[in-house]
Amino acid sequence: MLETSARLLRLLSLLQTPRDWTGAALAERLGVDVRTVRRDIDKLRALGYPVDATPGVAGYRLGAGAKLPPLLLDDDEAVAVALGLRTAAGGTIAGIEDSSLRALAKLEQVLPARLRHRVGMLHEATVAVPAGGPTVDPDVLTAVAVAIRDHHRLRFDYRAHDGATSLRVTEPHRLAHTGRRWYLIGWDVDRADWRTYRVDRLRPRIPTGPRFAPREAPDADLPGYLSRGVSTAPYRYAARITLRVAAEVAAERIAPTVGVIEAVDAENCVLRTGSDSLDELAIYVAGFGFPFRVHEPPELVTHLRELAARLGAAAD
Repeated sequence: MLETSARLLRLLSLLQTPRDWTGAALAERLGVDVRTVRRDIDKLRALGYPVDATPGVAGYRLGAGAKLPPLLLDDDEAVAVALGLRTAAGGTIAGIEDSSLRALAKLEQVLPARLRHRVGMLHEATVAVPAGGPTVDPDVLTAVAVAIRDHHRLRFDYRAHDGATSLRVTEPHRLAHTGRRWYLIGWDVDRADWRTYRVDRLRPRIPTGPRFAPREAPDADLPGYLSRGVSTAPYRYAARITLRVAAEVAAERIAPTVGVIEAVDAENCVLRTGSDSLDELAIYVAGFGFPFRVHEPPELVTHLRELAARLGAAAD
């Protein structure tokens, strides 16, 4: 049988997993009887851990309290949290850098030497490249996430590409992060259609709207839906281009926010992208260095012929 202190730590570790535990299951895992489990649960509550009893069954789960109790992490979890905090310190959420560094300092202070070495080794071997995208207010992210969780309509002022601001009313569905930007996918109530919004361009209005019944997602492949929505839909020209390389090779050069890549066979793929400028499309695709063929729009085909003639004349 484990000593009391070791048993309490083991019990806390079990309760921090996202499931309900019956008293009998906890007793079996700890090698004690159910009465001892009840006493240990009371000890954890006295220490400030909010252990809730599951209604209808003799079960327990760790709940939310008025203050944050200490967390018990295994080795891999501790390393993952440390690396996540390092990443957040240089991320795209405004104002979170200092909080991330403070939390990281607290964590590294109590890490065992073996884990501190692992985290330090990964940090020294890694170079962080600034995201370069716009930052997002964490309070805005929280407000959007709460509206999604509670199924509340979200009202916000939204700044479009041209700088014009309008009031939008949505049924928020999911937040998405591409590595450089945050997006909200939601049902636009006034337009009666799904829309994708950049979170750095919206400012929520308080209070939120009434509750709504969640709709089915606009696409089973939400990442693909987002990619199409931000890479082709907003632009004047939508291009379909065959690239003479495998889809995996193209994906290494083309971000999902720039275009959607569809495999054709082992040596060819189709790129769907968009722009308001034919020059931008032509130079961008030519810059990959891949052999390619443009199918649409016809304006781009004509523009490429004219551009090729001008470039050829310049080289003569």
